[in-house]
Amino acid sequence: MAVHGRADQDDMSEGGAIATSLESREYRDAMSHVAGAVHVVATSDGATRGGFTATAVASVSDRPPTLVVCANAASETTRAILDSGIFSVNALAFDDEMLAEIFAGRTELRGDRRFAEGRWETLETGAPILKDALVAFDCRLRQSPLVATHHLLVGEVVAVRYGLRRRALIYRERAFTGL
Repeated sequence: MAVHGRADQDDMSEGGAIATSLESREYRDAMSHVAGAVHVVATSDGATRGGFTATAVASVSDRPPTLVVCANAASETTRAILDSGIFSVNALAFDDEMLAEIFAGRTELRGDRRFAEGRWETLETGAPILKDALVAFDCRLRQSPLVATHHLLVGEVVAVRYGLRRRALIYRERAFTGL
């Protein structure tokens, strides 16, 4: 059974529904059911720092160590990463929810003022690294193809900082939870 647009309760069969010809909102609603680890992606040009909260992060390869971040092309931080060629990916712990909110733009803090929260350092590239992250990856930008509304920031990992073992912060159905 195919349902065009949003699936209704009557469309449920064996615990699910099928929707085709998705609109943007419907696609975002569907993706909200996919749990994702929460990260802060950060960069610096030496004078100013920027960052955003991301769940669209994945490993690409271990030879060389490479990861990818999907980043909104309209974001100031994405533009700063494209200009500087460096970024970090910081995996957040469950008790870092406020940091996730700050870097998601859900507070009044903007720009470099966001870094007043948390303890930050740098490793090899100079990108900001969260000292309390579960793990932090220091990356050099290798590619940044534009796909639809987002750049795929492909980064070669040049350094890693391991944190303490704690519960991970997860985002699912538009809410934070722990794992």
